[in-house]
Amino acid sequence: MPPTVVNEVNRLLAGRTRDIRLNAELARLFRIRSWPQTSKIIRAWMIWVVVLDVLTLVVNTALLPSEAVMRMLLPASILPPAAIVTAVVFLKPRGLMMEAIALHLGVFLILFSVALVGVNSGGEYYERHLTIMLFVAVTAIIIFPVPLEWSMAIAAYALGLYLVFQMQNPDIAAENALAGALFFASGVVATVVARRTAGILAHKTFLLELRDRSRLADLTDANSRLELLARTDPLTGIANRRWMMETLNRVWSNGIAQAQGAAILMCDIDHFKQLNDSLGHSEGDRCLVKVAGIIQSSLRDERDQVARYGGEEFLVLLRDANEEDGVSVAERIRRRVEAASLPNPRSNVGAYVTVSIGLAIWEHGSEAGSSEALQRQADEALYEAKKRGRNQVALYAPSEADSI
Repeated sequence: MPPTVVNEVNRLLAGRTRDIRLNAELARLFRIRSWPQTSKIIRAWMIWVVVLDVLTLVVNTALLPSEAVMRMLLPASILPPAAIVTAVVFLKPRGLMMEAIALHLGVFLILFSVALVGVNSGGEYYERHLTIMLFVAVTAIIIFPVPLEWSMAIAAYALGLYLVFQMQNPDIAAENALAGALFFASGVVATVVARRTAGILAHKTFLLELRDRSRLADLTDANSRLELLARTDPLTGIANRRWMMETLNRVWSNGIAQAQGAAILMCDIDHFKQLNDSLGHSEGDRCLVKVAGIIQSSLRDERDQVARYGGEEFLVLLRDANEEDGVSVAERIRRRVEAASLPNPRSNVGAYVTVSIGLAIWEHGSEAGSSEALQRQADEALYEAKKRGRNQVALYAPSEADSI
């Protein structure tokens, strides 16, 4: 999440729950998060009122005189299409304005239909259906997880319909109609307040979810950085010995080396101690960084990996490599380091930094062995290269390390 959103989430959660107000961006995110559940609830409610409307008509047809049923039939027929159209609108996101219009128009027509059934029927059905209409409105206010303004609008036109029709009720006086409207208004207002509380709690739950998600992302990022630090040499930026040992074990345990062949290069900077003694450790560190970069740039592709193995020693793993590949990469590293002309005035080899390289090959189809054995062979070859004058590549052989 953007820092501005994270900061706003933390600010809102730091205050009182009742003061939570989502800004435009948080409201947009909340709508995206809650829309599937909201639309499902609205569609289910619409289907519910259609079923009840049809069942009520069936029961009335069986119990009431046909004249009364006919007076109910026309206003009752308004409800099903209004509810069905509203449910269809909420099958997929349509935009806030269109959804608001569809919901309010649908609910208004449903309430109007219920009220009109009682008005047309007259007598005992008049006030009964107006009360049922308010009950339907209350269920909508309670159940719909919509913005508070939408709930208030439903409450307003439900009470308005009740008051308008009751004022025209020939069976009660105007003051009784007004008193009844005020009585029901108190209940409807209490329902809206409860809906507001539920909305605030839903917003708080959403904010807590965002904060947890942000913290989890931060933790994941921190763990990734720690993992990177754990497998990276802090000076040169290449892999460290631990990571290389894990890689070697994985390559051998998975049978990759046995199936494709592999080579290990042990690269050591010649007379590195003399460089540190003469030029200082800062220059020595600079030399290590430069040599690490040269080695890395001399590899073939992502199949090859290099790690700082010790102080001035680097290990290179070449996967899917034979003797020719190993010699080619090793010589390229040696030549490029020498050509870099990094100063080492007290070296017995020359005035510039050079490297000695020991090379051991695991040929495709060789008998079973281990990465540790191949490392020992590369070490022996490196020792032979140093013994023969340094600044050269030595290939391990079972009998002797041949200088190349």
